[in-house]
Amino acid sequence: MEGATSRLCPRCRTTPYRIERIRSVAYSEGVLREAIHAFKYDGITALAGPLADLMADHWARDPRSVDVVIPVPLHKSRLRARGFNQAACLARELSRRVGVTVDEGVLVRHRATAAQVELNANQRKENVREAFCCINRGAADKHLLLIDDVCTTGSTLEASAAALLAGGARSVQALTLARAR
Repeated sequence: MEGATSRLCPRCRTTPYRIERIRSVAYSEGVLREAIHAFKYDGITALAGPLADLMADHWARDPRSVDVVIPVPLHKSRLRARGFNQAACLARELSRRVGVTVDEGVLVRHRATAAQVELNANQRKENVREAFCCINRGAADKHLLLIDDVCTTGSTLEASAAALLAGGARSVQALTLARAR
C-alpha cells in the first residue's frame, strides 16, 4: 500500500477523493478541445456520436466493471439555457456502444452553481460542494461510472460521487472525454 500512496499528489495524500478513479480519453487541447467547445457551446449535438466513439475506444483498452452509467447533471436553469446536457448525450452514446445501462434519473444538481471555467481549484470545490443529490435508490449497492465532458480539477466529479455514495452506491468511478493538462 505504501507504493500506491506515494504515487498520489500532495492534495490527494492529505484529502483523498471518495471517487475510486477518474480516467480521461485525452488532454483538452487542439482539435479535441475545439470539438468539445463546438459540441457544448455551439450546440452541435451531432458530435456526441464521434466523441463517444473516442470514449468507447478508450473503454475497450481499459474496461470498467460497472453496473450503471450516470451523466453529471446540469441544473435545470442551465439545461434550459443550453437546451441539452452534454454529459447525458455522451453517456447515452457510450451506453449504446459498450452495453451498460445509463440512468439519468439518479443524480440531480439541486443547486445552481456558477460556471467553473473562471474559478481556481478551491473556488471550484466550494462552488459544487453539496450541489448534487441522489434522488432515488437507483444507485444503491451498485458500481457506478460518472460521465462528463471535461475534468479540470475533479471537483464536480468528486461532489457527484459524494452524493451517489451517500445514496448507497458501492463504488463510483469517472470517465471524461478530456482533462486539463
